Amino acid sequence: MPRGRRWLPVATVAAVALVLPAAAAAWWQPPPRPTFYWQLQGKLRTTVPAAVYDVDGFETTAAGVAALHASSKHVVCYVDVGTAESFRPDYGAFPKSVLGRTNGWPGERWIDIRQTEVVEPIMAARFRMCAEKGFDAVEPDNIEAFSNNSGFPITAEQQLAYNLWVAEAVHGLGMAVLQKNDGEQAAAMEPSFDGVLTEQCNQYSECGDFASYLQAGKPVVNAEYKLKTKRFCAADEAAGIVGARFNLALNGKRFEPCW
Repeated sequence: MPRGRRWLPVATVAAVALVLPAAAAAWWQPPPRPTFYWQLQGKLRTTVPAAVYDVDGFETTAAGVAALHASSKHVVCYVDVGTAESFRPDYGAFPKSVLGRTNGWPGERWIDIRQTEVVEPIMAARFRMCAEKGFDAVEPDNIEAFSNNSGFPITAEQQLAYNLWVAEAVHGLGMAVLQKNDGEQAAAMEPSFDGVLTEQCNQYSECGDFASYLQAGKPVVNAEYKLKTKRFCAADEAAGIVGARFNLALNGKRFEPCW
C-alpha cells in the first residue's frame, strides 16, 4: 500500500461527518516512549507505575477513568471494531448479514466492514461512549479482517478505508487513536494514527513493519506473551519500542515491562 492518507469513499466521508462535532477539539498526543500498562479483564491493578493505562471501554466506568486521571494517568479505551462480541450490550445491533466466522475467541465473530451503513453507526456509538466516559484515546481491535478467514471477501483497500474512517471518527470526538496490529498497512495508516499497539512483533519478526511510526516520533507499544523479557527487551529498547510481557488473558496476573 502507498504511503500517506488515502481518499475515502463518499459514503465513508458522510459517515464520518455524522460523528464529528462542529469544531473538533485537539486530541492528546502520546509521547514517543510512554510507560504503558494494558489490562482488559479482572480487578484493575491501579498502582502500576505507568503513565498510560489501556482498559476495557465497556467495563470501565467514567468514575474509573476519572480515578486514573487523578493519578496523573492517560487512559485508552479498548473497543472492538472488527468483530461482534456476544457478551457486549450492543450485540443485538448487529444483523445476521454482517456476522462472519469466529476469530478464535469465545463469543466473537468477524463482521463485514464493507456494510458501512450498518457497521459504522454501531462503532460511532462505541466511540461516543469512550468520549463520554472521559477517555483520552481509543484502541480499536481487530482491524485486519482482510488478512484473516473472516467469511467475507474483504480486500486490503476496503480494510484500509475502514481503518482510516475509524481514525477520523475517533479524532473527531477529541481522542487519540492507536493502530492495533495490521503491520502490512502501517505505512499507509501512520499519518492518520497517533501510535501503535502491536502483539508479539518480536516472536513473529514483525517489529520492522512499524518503522514509519518510529520515524515520525510516534509510540510503538509491543506486547509479548510467550517470549521471556530477556529475549526481546534489548531489541525493543534499541529500536525505540515500548515492550512488556503480559499473559494472554490480559487480566493483570503478568506484567513484566522492559522499562
